[in-house]
Amino acid sequence: MIYKFYGPPGTGKTYRLINRAKAYARIGTPLDKIAYFAFTKKAAAEAKDRMPADDDKLTYFRTIHSFAYDELELNDTKVMQPSDYEALGKELGVKVKYYDKYNKEDINYLNCDSPYFQMIGRAINRDIDIREEFDRNEHDKKEIKWRILKTINDNLKEYKRVKKKLDFNDMIKQLIEKETLPKFKVIFIDEAQDLSPLQWKLYDRLKEQADDIYLAGDDDQAIFAWAGADVNRFINEKADKEKVLKYSKRISRAVQEQSEIPIENIEGLRKEKIYFPRDYEGECEHINNLDHVDLSTGEWGILTRTINRLVAMQNELKERNLYFQNNKTKSFKKRLYEAHVNYNSWLRGKILDEKETKDIEEYIGKPMEDWDPDLDWFDAFKEVEYEDKDYIKQMLDNGEDLDSPARIFVSTIHAFKGGEKNNIILCLDQPNKIKKAIKKSKDKADEEQRVWYVGITRARNNLYKLKAKKKSNAYKL
Repeated sequence: MIYKFYGPPGTGKTYRLINRAKAYARIGTPLDKIAYFAFTKKAAAEAKDRMPADDDKLTYFRTIHSFAYDELELNDTKVMQPSDYEALGKELGVKVKYYDKYNKEDINYLNCDSPYFQMIGRAINRDIDIREEFDRNEHDKKEIKWRILKTINDNLKEYKRVKKKLDFNDMIKQLIEKETLPKFKVIFIDEAQDLSPLQWKLYDRLKEQADDIYLAGDDDQAIFAWAGADVNRFINEKADKEKVLKYSKRISRAVQEQSEIPIENIEGLRKEKIYFPRDYEGECEHINNLDHVDLSTGEWGILTRTINRLVAMQNELKERNLYFQNNKTKSFKKRLYEAHVNYNSWLRGKILDEKETKDIEEYIGKPMEDWDPDLDWFDAFKEVEYEDKDYIKQMLDNGEDLDSPARIFVSTIHAFKGGEKNNIILCLDQPNKIKKAIKKSKDKADEEQRVWYVGITRARNNLYKLKAKKKSNAYKL
């Protein structure tokens, strides 16, 4: 039997999947015969935590790529790393920056800024030839040239051959071609709208041997088509039973009303879904700048469409001496903060270990025997750049607990998918590059509407729409 759940934001599709997994465990289904595939390592870990069993017994609660990694008995030396792409890019004169180099989320797609590597990854995910992908005409012709693309693609293949390494997509391909695969009694797939054609091929092999399959997703939150995800396959996948979850426990009435705006603009294939917000009115309003909200209290998310706008928002928050976090780190240098704390502790008589001493020596610029215990602990770090030292000092003076998670979280919309905050500031800047792309393709135009839908529905209570820097570059909301 194949069951399919459409879960609008906050309606509990993941909760529904995990409860079903628990039910199978209760009736005696062996835990190693239950497969639960999530989109990120974090989501897989959270699913494990909610199961009444030890982690080591939940063998197949994982991402699709980690499943392939283990089944093929790989190790990190056999898998392409960000440094490999960066090295190859440098050799070929192509700048490559890996967005989540230090964030081991293991999402299903190559997350770098090179349009060439992105297109190569997208072609493999779609299970088509690189020339066919190029001819789809979904790219900026000024950004990608066929001759360069072919050269990079050929060199990437040769690099992997010589180094005997696989990328994420190679792993899936090899697993599909493997003679025998684990046989599961039941398979759960969360965020199924984000599966690529290649991953759907793996699904087709696994489902042949499974008794039951549960697919959960929301086509309105399908925002990874740029990487090759196939939302239409999710919508069209036949199921014996299909259900739309109708009651959101997350979002307010005001947010739900706003979320209807981008959905109404989707012209392509879509599953019609009616869902109801929780019993809370909430607020939704435009703001001109951050002065129009009180960021000194409460839980906040600030979401942007692009990395560039994200950086600008982070700089503004720093100028305002506001403590925040992003997907990778806190707003200050952790090592510097720890050195300050340890120096203060030393003044009170604490004996420091070698690492603590070395860190402080680096910032003060002198050996421990020359430290002056009469100096204020911030004054001791006078060689540290003003913006670092005084930013930390000001945040502490503001009463911020820097050892606790920040109340303000800053992210791109894509990176915050699956997250939520009581208050969301949505930056409405939409660069010309994106506006030009969506004019060329109805599919891209639909995906763009879904991106903003995701951004809107990260808000539990209140949504604040921050006006774009340029009126001509504003998403109309």
